[in-house]
Amino acid sequence: MELKKYKLGEVCTIIPGYAFKSSDFGCGKNWVIKIKDIAPPAINIATADKVAVTPSNKYKLSKGDYVMAMTGATIGKVGMLQTNISNVFINQRVCKFVPNEHICDKTYLYYVLSTQSFKNFIFNNIDSKLAQPNIGHPTIYKYSHLFPNCIKEQKLIASVLHNLDCKIALNHAINDNLEAMAKQLYDYWFVQFDFPNEEGKPYKSSGGAMVYNEKLKREIPQGWTAAKIKDVAQTYSGGTPTSTNSEYYDGGNIPWINSGELNNSIITSTTNYITEEGLKNSSAKLYPQDTILVALYGATAGKVSLLSFEACSNQAVCGVIPPNKIMTTYIRYYLFSLYEHFITLSSGSARDNISQETIKNTILPIPQEKILKEYSDAVAPIISKTIANQKEMENLTKQRDELLPLLLNGQASVNSD
Repeated sequence: MELKKYKLGEVCTIIPGYAFKSSDFGCGKNWVIKIKDIAPPAINIATADKVAVTPSNKYKLSKGDYVMAMTGATIGKVGMLQTNISNVFINQRVCKFVPNEHICDKTYLYYVLSTQSFKNFIFNNIDSKLAQPNIGHPTIYKYSHLFPNCIKEQKLIASVLHNLDCKIALNHAINDNLEAMAKQLYDYWFVQFDFPNEEGKPYKSSGGAMVYNEKLKREIPQGWTAAKIKDVAQTYSGGTPTSTNSEYYDGGNIPWINSGELNNSIITSTTNYITEEGLKNSSAKLYPQDTILVALYGATAGKVSLLSFEACSNQAVCGVIPPNKIMTTYIRYYLFSLYEHFITLSSGSARDNISQETIKNTILPIPQEKILKEYSDAVAPIISKTIANQKEMENLTKQRDELLPLLLNGQASVNSD
């Protein structure tokens, strides 16, 4: 395979996004991709804002197009639009890449932009004079990389990596659907109160008795009670070993979760570990498997996750541990449903901040044990499948990340037979 080094300015055109006005956002048929919506390796259209303004088509994205963050803490992150949705446009400080397809394959260029060497280039060339990291497209054009002279070889390499990403994306979609199924069942049983009655019919819709509960200030099914989280579960937050003491971190094998990881609905792994000494000499405590985790502050404040293995956390996370396992899934989705409420409580502070006392004193309705067990049994296979899919995604991501530099630097080749 013959390789030739090109600068990005020789193989593509970079188009910075359209400067939408703040008054443009809120409604309309068009989706706008901001930096927050770039979730490598994809673009998360579910988080995108809507506008009525329709800018020039040069700012429009189609399936297979990819963009990069040009500013902020996540500068350099790249994501591809993986759905066939129409009317998607890019906002300012986001740029898209249009390759010269006589020199480089479109998907191959995407993986060039996904390499660590490109990320290092971005970090080493940011404008340090500004309040936050920033880079312009004239600077991005200067990045150089090796490209196979044969477009067919570029396509072959890109197809191997893309197939892995497609499987990862498929697992993501399956897990999103599984999570939606579990939540829909929760809403049906515990919001609409149409859990199966003694005859197997929907309780409330079939005339099941409802009674007013003074603690909750609303009606709940007859026979249900109400209690605070602290009355039905243990709660405690984590801690951070002294960062300057290497004995607390080097060679550690105790998983240590931070609040940023609670973006995932189920946590199946972490890259952070502490030692036994670190655990002993901090306020961190080991959470057992199936602990419900709630982010207390920061960008993920109010987010709720299920821990699928034994681990500890930093102080920005609160663990909720019901002694009765059949309550775990129910409490998890109840706390999940309070996300907007928690954010409202935290507003006005220097940063989003929810106290552990808020979690402990949250009141929830308590169904009969039979109903909780039936719900737990119904959702258990969904959770197991979600965990299996997520672990497979992690393995595929590791495989892709190991292959990426080898294939793109000519250290490995693809058999075309």
